[in-house]
Amino acid sequence: GAYRFNDLYEAGESSHLRAIAELDPRIQSNECANIQFTSGTTGAPKGAMLSHHNLVNNAFGIGKRSGFHENEKRICVTVPLFHCFGCVAGTLSGSLFGATCVFPSPGFDAHAAVKCFEQERVTTVYGTPTMFVDMIASHEVNPVSVATLKDGIMAGASCPQELVYAVMHKLNMPKFLVMYGMTETSPVTFQCFPQDSPETRSATIGFPSDHIEVMVTDKNNEIVRSGEKGELCIRGYCNFLGYWDDKQKTEDSYLPGGWFRTGDLAILRPDGYGQIVGRIKDLIIRGGENVFPAEVENFLMSHQNIIEAQIFGVPDPRLGEEIACWVRTTNSEQLTVEDIKSWCKGKIAHYKIPKYILFKEEFPRNVSGKVQKFKMLASTKEELGLKG
Repeated sequence: GAYRFNDLYEAGESSHLRAIAELDPRIQSNECANIQFTSGTTGAPKGAMLSHHNLVNNAFGIGKRSGFHENEKRICVTVPLFHCFGCVAGTLSGSLFGATCVFPSPGFDAHAAVKCFEQERVTTVYGTPTMFVDMIASHEVNPVSVATLKDGIMAGASCPQELVYAVMHKLNMPKFLVMYGMTETSPVTFQCFPQDSPETRSATIGFPSDHIEVMVTDKNNEIVRSGEKGELCIRGYCNFLGYWDDKQKTEDSYLPGGWFRTGDLAILRPDGYGQIVGRIKDLIIRGGENVFPAEVENFLMSHQNIIEAQIFGVPDPRLGEEIACWVRTTNSEQLTVEDIKSWCKGKIAHYKIPKYILFKEEFPRNVSGKVQKFKMLASTKEELGLKG
């Protein structure tokens, strides 16, 4: 069965409290509380089993570093509740700290979200980078008062520096935080601090969350030196119980000692802050040269007329792989493929400049707003007639 949203408003009577009291002694903290499906950005979603211990502790850690215990919060939750961002960082964390959660619309609607900033005296806004881009655009067309806004959380993808400044100044959110995590880690494992500089919020995913261990390993599972690239691994209370009905996938996702393999290529800086370079599965090997998509994407999005860029590899008979790019641009200037390639020359290595650049108004996304590169790849191969 399922609970309707209105059922929650009717709960809280003495009968509900008695039911909780009866169930409490029979529930163990390490039992599965939720089967949360992963985003499915690289393939079919997987059912990650999360315990009460996973969820409650992660929600508490998110709220504490965000300063939810210091002031009353009114959170605009634009992200879906069936995703960890919405259900753990949103409703659960908000509930633990007595915050008010505002849901502006059933699905993401930038106009509805911006409208509620003023109507509901919102202090805090959640969203992915793309959602914040759309909310800023909506606010510029139909301005509202943002006097009550102070902070927020951005997660789900890298945050270009221009967007950091736009969120801080156009939406009046000087203390918004960038966070990193994944469903299997309940989800958050890295968080910025409110006092971090705009550059830190743009260039990193933050500092490891409390009570969580992190390491970066090479292909032999040996720890790399500080500043070197490798696979990010996580250990701590946050690690999930396993994938539902898939023992083999669960075993494959762990290293000895309880380290969960994120599949993300990362750098751990000397100061402890992390940087995501890309997904291991997304790594492009072009004629023997390694190209990390996130690096090229962040570079392209530093162009004033490029809103969003996504890089991925396509088959090439000579080099093995070539670089393809989808870009979404502003309406202020009509860019051409040659404009972008000329702008890249001399700024990044020649082999990192995309061979194929496609202008798109929309990118394929899952229901939580994350891009699906496997769909981009299939569409590009068909559009360009590429085989392999």
